[in-house]
Amino acid sequence: MPEQAGRPRSGSRGRLLAFGGVLGAALVLGFPLPAAAETAAPAVQCQVTDPRLPELSGLVAVDDQLVAINDGGDQLSVFLLDAACQVVDVHTAAVDPYDPEDLAVAADGTVWLADTGDNNATRPTVALIALRPDGSASVFRLTYPDGPHDAEALLLAPDGTPYVVTKEILGASGVYRPAAPLADGGTVALAKVAAVNLTFTGTAGGPVGQAGQLLVTGGAVARDGSAIALRTYTDAYVWPLTGSDVPAALAAAPTRIPLPESPQGEAITFAADNRTLLVASEGLPSDLTSVPLAPETVAALAPPTATAVPSLSDLTRSGLSPITNGLIAAAVATVVVWIGGKLRRRP
Repeated sequence: MPEQAGRPRSGSRGRLLAFGGVLGAALVLGFPLPAAAETAAPAVQCQVTDPRLPELSGLVAVDDQLVAINDGGDQLSVFLLDAACQVVDVHTAAVDPYDPEDLAVAADGTVWLADTGDNNATRPTVALIALRPDGSASVFRLTYPDGPHDAEALLLAPDGTPYVVTKEILGASGVYRPAAPLADGGTVALAKVAAVNLTFTGTAGGPVGQAGQLLVTGGAVARDGSAIALRTYTDAYVWPLTGSDVPAALAAAPTRIPLPESPQGEAITFAADNRTLLVASEGLPSDLTSVPLAPETVAALAPPTATAVPSLSDLTRSGLSPITNGLIAAAVATVVVWIGGKLRRRP
């Protein structure tokens, strides 16, 4: 994948600040602010301090641990953190990502990375990278139907369909999914299937002032399939999810949750209880903060889907296909090292 080779990325802050006049004028015009839900007070669970995660961009909670990725780098690296935010394992693959921004974990234990960052909107293709439980990796290239976009959010529906949500200066994010089956090493077109329109909220935070209230920087699907979340630098938005119909879910009005102020908040996941959000920011140290959903938000969530979701044992079982795992799960007495037994523990 030629355009994916390791080269420096262009920063987005200057490009965002260039739109300051437009954004300020929009705020003066008085766009309506979405109502915020009343939630229990957020609480810092622990701090990420590992120097290998200076740009924490994606998180998925698995039981009481976290799967995490860094924004950038010249090698695919997936980190496993314990409940104290300490890195306990690292899994690498011989893939040079261009700009990985988010991740999700499928029901079969495959870790999907959204290599979709494109600050200057110049990439001819973006990619989804699959890191399987047997340690193998594949790159699936994608093209937008309407030209390049910067995107930092990945939603993996319970049925395994990936959705990429773009990061737009004026808050009009597009939601795209593959228009055909993914092709390992090939390129597949994306289709725009929904839109998310955000407005100014007045919540402080992020590196770019008011613009940060409009920019989608991360996404998550509850492990029980009952909800979707997207975040900006300042706020989280939660929608009930029925089955795997992500476009229908996003057509409804979300619940907005102001997030604690952070320097560059991009990571979001549902905790194991599916009723609490966990959020974190780039920069070290980075607070991992739990944000409980309000009771009325929980009451509005869809019933859990019957689709299987990964447990920690699914992520740590070595070298078996999902079918084989299902057939012999009852006989497996020993769980080997996380994702394929090829992890490298680093100092």
